[in-house]
Amino acid sequence: MAKRKGVMSDQLKAELAKDLGFYDVVEREGWGGISSRDAGNMVKRAVELASQQLTSRDQS
Repeated sequence: MAKRKGVMSDQLKAELAKDLGFYDVVEREGWGGISSRDAGNMVKRAVELASQQLTSRDQS
């Protein structure tokens, strides 16, 4: 199976992991070491941030 290219930048992923409190796992084990719940929470937060940016841009 081919590996897909990620949509989020590594910088954004690291920032989200720090905010959500599991960046220590990423440092120790890499991205494959995080739980599916943490990955889901990271995606959910990224969607929230993108939605906020779109909302604020539309109001400008």
